[in-house]
Amino acid sequence: MSEAGRSAGVEAARLVALADAFDERAALARAEAERWMIGHRTERQVAGTLAPLTACGYTFLHDRGWPGAKRGSRAQIDHVLVGPGGVFVVDTKGWRDVTVSGGRIFRGQADVTDDLAGLADVGVSTEAALVELGLAPGEVRVVVVLAGSAMDPVPLASLGGLVVVGERRASAFINGFGRRLTDRQLGVVLGAVNTHFPVLGDEPAPLDLSVPEPVLDEPALLTVDEVADTFLAGMLAAPIEEWMAFLHPEQAKLVRRSFSGPARIRGAAGTGKTVVGLHRAAYLARASTGRIIVTTFVKTLPAVLGTLLHRLAPETVDRVEFTGVHAFAMRVLRERGQRVSLDLGQATQAFNVAWGTVGRRGPLFAIDQNHQYWRDEIAKVIKGRGLTTFEQYADLPRAGRRRPLRVEQRRAVWELFQAYEAALRERGLVDFEDLVLRAEASLRQTPMTGVDHVIIDEAQDLSCAMLRMLHAIVGDRPDGLTLIGDGQQTIYPGGYSLAEAGISVAGRGVVLSTNYRNTREIAAFASSVVEGDEFVDIEGGPGRADAALDVPRTGPSPVLASFSSVASHDVALVSQVRSLVASGIDPGDIGVLTATNRDALAMVTALRAAGFDVIELESYAGLSAPSIKVGTIKRAKGLEFKQVLLARVDGSLLSPAASGLDEGALERREIERRELYVGMTRARDGLWVGSIQFAGSK
Repeated sequence: MSEAGRSAGVEAARLVALADAFDERAALARAEAERWMIGHRTERQVAGTLAPLTACGYTFLHDRGWPGAKRGSRAQIDHVLVGPGGVFVVDTKGWRDVTVSGGRIFRGQADVTDDLAGLADVGVSTEAALVELGLAPGEVRVVVVLAGSAMDPVPLASLGGLVVVGERRASAFINGFGRRLTDRQLGVVLGAVNTHFPVLGDEPAPLDLSVPEPVLDEPALLTVDEVADTFLAGMLAAPIEEWMAFLHPEQAKLVRRSFSGPARIRGAAGTGKTVVGLHRAAYLARASTGRIIVTTFVKTLPAVLGTLLHRLAPETVDRVEFTGVHAFAMRVLRERGQRVSLDLGQATQAFNVAWGTVGRRGPLFAIDQNHQYWRDEIAKVIKGRGLTTFEQYADLPRAGRRRPLRVEQRRAVWELFQAYEAALRERGLVDFEDLVLRAEASLRQTPMTGVDHVIIDEAQDLSCAMLRMLHAIVGDRPDGLTLIGDGQQTIYPGGYSLAEAGISVAGRGVVLSTNYRNTREIAAFASSVVEGDEFVDIEGGPGRADAALDVPRTGPSPVLASFSSVASHDVALVSQVRSLVASGIDPGDIGVLTATNRDALAMVTALRAAGFDVIELESYAGLSAPSIKVGTIKRAKGLEFKQVLLARVDGSLLSPAASGLDEGALERREIERRELYVGMTRARDGLWVGSIQFAGSK
């Protein structure tokens, strides 16, 4: 072939290649255009379907820029809705054959979860921006709406709780959150969202709410019944307290804060520790795939917290377990095939036998005839740490116990302990301390899987062994263990340091300093009761109260009423309750608290006899009801009431300590005064204290 022929052939091949490349690019361009048109129609279609939300108080921001995107970027968010139920970042998809399984989303056989990761990140950045206002992290929700679909809402745990929902269910889902923001909060949030999501181009794109031709085969136009479902969802949504949606900005930021290891959140009563803990549980549930355990010493508090979370963040309830620490230990043993016999009454009998044969006849009786002191020594100091040899006990500092014990006296305690252990074995029993120690040993031998975070409320009430058991679940992993509490609210004997439990919170401690619950008058009155008293803090050394630096609310001064008899006191308390109800106070906002179960039962009887509906704190699960709450101060830990009446208070606790008290009596007095402080600080608006000067009290 001639040179000219070869050149012509090369040129022809080049032109064919160019033509093919052009055709390929043209095809790609056409495909891109078709995708854009489908996406645009899908976006318009979903906008029309969500339109009923405008009648429910929602504002639409349409075609907004991706937060943080470079200038000139066309990356956009389809819709941002701001309304009574919070902030909803909405992306529309025209996907077919969609399923959700194992927290992942699939189109046919293809896993497309990671395609939505950037959208989930937008939710995180929006949370961070709005938390500066105090908006709780859970009030920002990212929603993927599937055009034409009737799929019920499904959260994607792998993407921080991002929700996938069919178009026909989307508006009812959004309005189902009810009214979580006040009008004032709504205005503030809307302004911040408008700034966070930039306008694309020079002017906002107009929102076209006309109903376009459906993208998919199924008609997308909502029926009258489906629109009605949207409005009904809002009407049926239970009202929530303001703290569920809005926190102080410092609290809101603390909820989202990440710690490199175990952390402690502490602060005076009323500073919102439990609120932060509950929001943090919800936040961690959205941000991780494992389970979250929330536990505390008081066995009734978990039920209350669980009820509150169901209202605060219903989408997280299946991931958060609320449990008392002893119930958790029992579950661990049962799930691992370890059967134990726990009977408090028989365990008490076993101790009484040991006391009668060893304690009463030895030197301990001469030191303190009250055998409860020695039972506490065994439960809190020896078994509460899991001591196994006398040598360990002989050198122990015994933090929190005022009475010093010489070595020979400690040997007598150890003999009592051994006699008690023998009596338990003879009966085939364990006590609560054994339960914890066995669960701890099991968890160390075979670690628990599937739990990412443990949050402990009222951590100061747990024993050293309890903390070790819970720490064994998550170790020192980031955000694994969160301790929440206040050393001044320690109401059980003994003490220890976190170092003894093998836990360090160095550099990871946070102190809350604003009392949002109490009025200044109530806070000052309660603080005066424990002024000068000592307590041992779990971070080591003598505790110093974390006084609230700011108490913004004011109100009437607490009422201290003194009585010479129980009968006159009870009549006055019932009269005070009747007066509160007559003034318009909802009975459900009144708490009557006592030091003992016997006194609590007496108050229940007196109030019911006067015609009041009463619910005992032992069976209270946090459900709203117009019933007066009655129970011990211990049962009221973590709770609050608008009005608190402290019943049958020992008047000697409100006076300076009488001289001549031995170290054991002084220790008991300080514990009882701290318990009284806890009861007083449950009151938000009003406090009434019924004091009786009991015969024989000092």
